[in-house]
Amino acid sequence: MHHHGYLWTGPKERFDREALRRPPHPEPPPAPVSDADVKAEQLLKRYREVVAEFPASDLPPIETAYWLVKPHSLVRGTWGEAKEAASWLSERLAEYAPRFASERDRDTTRLARLVNAAVEQLHSGADVSYGFYLERPSYLSLAVVTCSPNGANTGLSCPVV
Repeated sequence: MHHHGYLWTGPKERFDREALRRPPHPEPPPAPVSDADVKAEQLLKRYREVVAEFPASDLPPIETAYWLVKPHSLVRGTWGEAKEAASWLSERLAEYAPRFASERDRDTTRLARLVNAAVEQLHSGADVSYGFYLERPSYLSLAVVTCSPNGANTGLSCPVV
């Protein structure tokens, strides 16, 4: 078992585009029955767009495990031990904490508790995902995904880095 780290920052309104953060349904919608079936054609077109866009998008997926289908270039680090991965999280939290929109989120004791919880979660094979609103308004998404296999979705393959 090992872990991959992911980081995304960007405008809150882009992060809020949930349709691009959800994996496509495994089955496509039914094909239009006639040329006049405009709704079915639109639904099929949108499905094809999501199939193409979701794995290529840098947006954080709603389900953390789906980072594994994103481009390999988005992997910020790979670690064999949970403590190493949590250390990366700790460093990123310290780096971004001054920009957190909420004073509560900047609390160093709270951040230390998040890192300690991450060690336990990762050690047990679970994924970790934290998100923080930044100034402007922007958003920070940090995730560490357990790999080989992923506990939340064993069907996802590991990005070879």
